[in-house]
Amino acid sequence: MTAKEILPAAAMCNRHCATHTRQSFHYISVLIICASMSEVGFLLSDTSRLLRRLFDGRARAIGVTRTQWRALTAISRREGLTQGRLAEVLEVEPITLCRMVDRLEEAGHVERRRDPHDRRAWNLYLTEKSRPLIDQLRTIGDQAVDEALDGIAAADRAALVDMLARIRTNLTDQDDKDRAAHG
Repeated sequence: MTAKEILPAAAMCNRHCATHTRQSFHYISVLIICASMSEVGFLLSDTSRLLRRLFDGRARAIGVTRTQWRALTAISRREGLTQGRLAEVLEVEPITLCRMVDRLEEAGHVERRRDPHDRRAWNLYLTEKSRPLIDQLRTIGDQAVDEALDGIAAADRAALVDMLARIRTNLTDQDDKDRAAHG
């Protein structure tokens, strides 16, 4: 199945699988859940799961849970984002995110600051204490990816990154079109 065939099939599956979700699926998740999945969907899902499991085990060894490293990484990429936006990025409910941020703040890794444009909103920033932890997590991530890509030439690695980025762009564009069409 080609990418052009997968996207409409995924959109159709998304409509049929809607009762199984709390949130809208990303198309790759739909490919995994629906019966008409392609080999590409399985490979992407399984590879992602295995890479997460490898990373999770190593992150736990330094005392960081999956939810913590996901939140810290997202904040490090977009310091100053609001709690609401972080909940969207992590695909969790705002109340769940609030408790997560509470724990990170209590541990001294995250600082909440009032949004100067919206006094109801909090912007999130990393603390100096969290920066060495982020560096450790990046090192763990780099090592995990290096192990996953062992035996793959540098040019093929670059091509893989380009292809995955294109797939993400295609799916993001399709997701945006679906949201616009369905409000």
